[in-house]
Amino acid sequence: MRADLLIAALCSFAFGGISDLVFGAARRSTATVPYVASMAGSACLLALGIDAFRSRPTTFDLGSLLGVGTTSMRVGHLAAIFLTLLFAIGVATSACNVSWSRRTARVASRGLGAGYCLLLASVATVIVAGDAFSFLFAWESLALSFFVLSSSGRRSESQATASWMTLGFAKLGGASLLIGFLLLAGASGHFTIAQWHYVRSADIRDVAWVLVVIGFGTKLGLAPFQGWMPRGYTAAPPAARAAMAGIGANVGVYGLWRFLSVLGSPPVWLAVSVMLAGGITALVGIAFAGVQPRLSGVIAYSSVENGGIIIAAYGIALGGAAAHSPELEAVGLLAASLHVVAHALAKSTLFSSAQGIEEAAGSDELDELSGAGRALPLTGAAFSAGALALAGLPPTVGFVSEWFIFEALMQQFRLQGLALRLGMAGAGALIALTSGLAALTFVRLLGLTILSKRSPKLAGASVRRSGLAGRAGLSALGLSCLAVAAVTPLEIRLLADGLSGLVPASITRRALASAWVLQPVYSHFSILSPSWLWVAMPLAFSVVLVMATLASSGRYLRPRRVRAWRSAGPGVSGPTAYDPDTFANPLRHVLANVLGARYEVVMIERSDAAEPARHLGEPDGLERSTLREEPDDPARLDERPGGGSARIEYRSSVVEPVETYVYRPGVRIGLLASRAVRRLQSGRLDAYVAYMFVTLLLLLVVVATVH
Repeated sequence: MRADLLIAALCSFAFGGISDLVFGAARRSTATVPYVASMAGSACLLALGIDAFRSRPTTFDLGSLLGVGTTSMRVGHLAAIFLTLLFAIGVATSACNVSWSRRTARVASRGLGAGYCLLLASVATVIVAGDAFSFLFAWESLALSFFVLSSSGRRSESQATASWMTLGFAKLGGASLLIGFLLLAGASGHFTIAQWHYVRSADIRDVAWVLVVIGFGTKLGLAPFQGWMPRGYTAAPPAARAAMAGIGANVGVYGLWRFLSVLGSPPVWLAVSVMLAGGITALVGIAFAGVQPRLSGVIAYSSVENGGIIIAAYGIALGGAAAHSPELEAVGLLAASLHVVAHALAKSTLFSSAQGIEEAAGSDELDELSGAGRALPLTGAAFSAGALALAGLPPTVGFVSEWFIFEALMQQFRLQGLALRLGMAGAGALIALTSGLAALTFVRLLGLTILSKRSPKLAGASVRRSGLAGRAGLSALGLSCLAVAAVTPLEIRLLADGLSGLVPASITRRALASAWVLQPVYSHFSILSPSWLWVAMPLAFSVVLVMATLASSGRYLRPRRVRAWRSAGPGVSGPTAYDPDTFANPLRHVLANVLGARYEVVMIERSDAAEPARHLGEPDGLERSTLREEPDDPARLDERPGGGSARIEYRSSVVEPVETYVYRPGVRIGLLASRAVRRLQSGRLDAYVAYMFVTLLLLLVVVATVH
């Protein structure tokens, strides 16, 4: 039964991809085929995941299907978690794309639908792969799908750079995994992943641990490998972003979880490094998300932030494994898994709803998206649910997961080792700062994009009928950000069963203080009931509203009109309301060192004054510079000696330090090395034979050393 569901899903994805390559998306009759096939395949895998929760792990042999060794597939409880989560999202995002592709031919060229199907098929194969070759084959296929999606509809040089950058980092992660897998296979004598548990050499295990963290962490945007994520997501068409962020990136999480059971306890220094790297990644991601001028950029950098939070929580589990504390390992894994669910649901919701907003406005510049919630009520409601979840506000699923992570970080007093205690304290401080900045960032989005007055771009927009499938998919995603929080105890029971291969389910279930009350595994520390929040919060708001209305004799609900408050003096003219750029300006000042913020005041001649506001530099680059302009006003014009006039304008820019101080110097060193290596291409046969001989000797020395 399980093999039939898996094969049916892969056949559906193959049919959808072939249909897109053959017929393309120019015709409405064929444009929806890849997404309908993806929805059917995702439904099969969702059924497979639900069935895997109720049954024992199953391994089935596909013979020499891929041509190298024995191809085996394993569907266990850990796979059940990710199959259920990711392909429930796959059904919803595919439904949204069915309606999206029916309205008009967004992408006339072939490739987008095929890349989407390839992504889903690759994710499914990674999750159920039982041997090294099929795992790496699917992993490289996933890298190819990300490249295809980020390069589909390429319109500028910056988008071409983004797609190649996405592929380059994917290959870096794949190379790290390849080397780690070869070390483990050589030490164990098996290509079956389950057999690597018996590797005895501590040195090989430690090296494999580092390579595995780098390989899977690159997919999650772990610093300093996060540069591809904001570029790749913003370069991809809107229809692909939800699948890339909500489905594709989470196979990195699956890999980290799976190899904790394979490699066992890591060294203490690795656990501390992972915690701190996750905290730094989260802070960098949210800092840059808060100052982005484009909606897709904000959501993409938020993916870096949430990847860092997940990795920091995973570091807690590694610390528990290193300290031989199953309770700490359980609370770390449970907290990280809860946040994986929250992030996958919320990020898919945001990108799917942003797809409709961007389509209606014809742009994703935040300055042009104000009032999107008024123009598109369903889209705005779903977007709000996803934003509140990522802001970590109750009663959303994001609030529950972040509460669990903070509670897990507070357990450092139970450990004996100073290094682990300091690591958890440092990670806790970084995650706390990140949480505050996340609230600021998403309040900015909600207030200035969803709840504000309509911009000229959306002034004539009406409620678009996105089709039954699209409305159902978007509604399901938005409601899941709220409803899953109400049934968190049920979610924890399922996660406990899925994580039973890593920590005993009996320990993980201690997170349930009672049927509807949660605790961080350890008793008598703190409790929370997300289910009761859904009763208490509406009741509290209703009581406050009624009391305020009665106390004011009904005046509380009457509209009040007062003069608009202005933060500037009477000598300054221009709009009185904040816009997204000015709202983010305090953040640019406070985190100037992190953001590499630069400021400049320039004098603009009168002849240039009519030039519209613009972004300097590449629109999709990591370095952004904005030019602030106000409407013409005599009070702001300065008469020039020659009879002309000028005005003062303010420019600000942010530069990502990882690109400036890591990527660019690395590229220069690589180019110099390639020029040096090019000299070896002399064209002489004896020289090439000598190179091969030296390489063979080095390989023999390495093999002899390993054995």
